[in-house]
Amino acid sequence: MYHLHHANCFDWLRERPPQSLHAVCTDPPYGLLEFTEKEVSKLRAGRGGVWRLPPTIGGSKRDPLPRFTVLNDAQKQNLATFFLDWGKLLLPALVPGAHVCVAGHPIMQHLVQGALTEAGFEVRTAIMRLYFSFRGGDRPKNAEREFPEVCVTPKGAYEPWMLFRKPIAEKTVAENLRRWKTGGLRRLGPDKPLPDSIPSGRTPDREEAISDHPCLKPQHFMRIIVRSLLPLGEGVVLDPFMGSGSTIAAADAIGYEAIGVELDDAYFRQAEHSIPRLAALYPDFTGNELMTNGSLPTLGSDDSQQMSLVLAEQPALYRVKPRPKTRRKVEKAKE
Repeated sequence: MYHLHHANCFDWLRERPPQSLHAVCTDPPYGLLEFTEKEVSKLRAGRGGVWRLPPTIGGSKRDPLPRFTVLNDAQKQNLATFFLDWGKLLLPALVPGAHVCVAGHPIMQHLVQGALTEAGFEVRTAIMRLYFSFRGGDRPKNAEREFPEVCVTPKGAYEPWMLFRKPIAEKTVAENLRRWKTGGLRRLGPDKPLPDSIPSGRTPDREEAISDHPCLKPQHFMRIIVRSLLPLGEGVVLDPFMGSGSTIAAADAIGYEAIGVELDDAYFRQAEHSIPRLAALYPDFTGNELMTNGSLPTLGSDDSQQMSLVLAEQPALYRVKPRPKTRRKVEKAKE
């Protein structure tokens, strides 16, 4: 079952009962600028703005990327303040020992960790999503021929998902698990602990055909992460910056109760449509292994070697439920 709220998550959290959430998994708006009304309008019109709209290279269409390097010191401080204020509102709504998993960016990670530590969270570790990316590796702009052997930044091949934890209230993690059902992470299996790096691959075309959100994350990765956040498989998972709805879809596919909050009207409507379709993909995969059924594909070109991380897929099977009359709260019972 999941509930969707078309709201500002700051306002929503102010009204949330204390100790009513057991985990958070979210991909927040990092530059803040990129999801303002002005910049989103430019993105949807294909004009770029703060979003970089790179050309197609080698037949591969490159997704729009927010240009975090253009942020000045004041904007970076605003980002830190944003996460500090968010963390202070989030902390009381969580039960003791609840984990918060936040998608990051290498050059913004320290700002988020500092802010959430100040808000009262413990910094745990970071889980690295390994995937083939077009991010980075570029030669100096307008001087590519002059400096053919220089790249401004390394070629991107990972995305950090930072883990935080609300301090446990009991003397030990075991006691916290007994009382609050939180404090640790769910293993892939009794003999398989959750690793801190997960081969992911890019978001498959069949998922992008369901949702064209610029930050859509692959269900393979999301189901592993979301599953891990409820160590006993019980509780409520929140995504306060729902966007495409990939977190909520992953939770639904696993069988977890989830809540999604999204401010943008277009993205909220898109998530209503996309969540049941994304959740219906790969019906046998519930995030308890690092690979879906089948073997890794064999790819020929050098540029595609990292794409061996892309996991084999099964044919889509959609379970579509009629759209509810109310948009502010959507409930879907498991079949």
